[in-house]
Amino acid sequence: MADGKPILRYGPTGDWLGTFVGHKGAVWSAMLNADTTRAVTASADYTVKVWDAITGKDLITLSHGNIVKSADFVGDTDLVITGSQDKAVRVFDINRPDAPTTIVSHTAPVRSVKWSKHLRLAVCADNNNSINLVDPRTSSVVKSLEAPGIANISLTNDGRLLSCAAGKRILAWDLDTFTTVKDFTVDYDVSVTAINPERTRIVTGGRSDLLIRSYDFATENQIDTHKGHHGSVHDACFSPDGHIYATGSEDGTVRLWQTNPGSEYGLWQSRKP
Repeated sequence: MADGKPILRYGPTGDWLGTFVGHKGAVWSAMLNADTTRAVTASADYTVKVWDAITGKDLITLSHGNIVKSADFVGDTDLVITGSQDKAVRVFDINRPDAPTTIVSHTAPVRSVKWSKHLRLAVCADNNNSINLVDPRTSSVVKSLEAPGIANISLTNDGRLLSCAAGKRILAWDLDTFTTVKDFTVDYDVSVTAINPERTRIVTGGRSDLLIRSYDFATENQIDTHKGHHGSVHDACFSPDGHIYATGSEDGTVRLWQTNPGSEYGLWQSRKP
């Protein structure tokens, strides 16, 4: 959000639920915790904020020395993981916000951090080629993955499958075995990827053509192409039930799309005669 005001909406319909007011710079990422009672946002104002997602109250501000591009909750704990332009990945205990722990330092600014609830590891990607899986308890890198030109990373809802947009490549790794399960090339620059919970679909956003595309996970055949965004697509995510997915764009909008167009779900209802 360029205006620094992240918005909470109801997933199936997109209805507005509330706006979090308090940041003084653009908000780069926003995440809810597992029971949707708290939100965490990372901002260009050098802070991460934790919010009460029910009341909208600003609960705590986590100060940094540089722009923060990404933040996520560490499971159902009081810990928050952050990734900053200063190349550091930190863990904050919101009960002791002035004593963060740096768990890994990248060689380039950190683009994205995600928490894998399955592995209980932090997944951290930088602006170069590196994705590190880090154990925050020991500050040790468990596994490093390489993908030149990383634009975006995404985890499936169970935290077992990691996907990545890198140049014109779409990649995915099984995090139980750290094996590459998907690596194919397309004819456009990919800005985001996401995989549905059933592992049957991959959706992507185009960096320049602004199109949203859907692929069959097994065959890699393209299924759908959607138009609608008027700016680069920066994020994509499936709903936990996999029926819809959301895409967020530089044009200031989030759009909802059906995984299987034509089915009844949320706003998509049959007209009664």
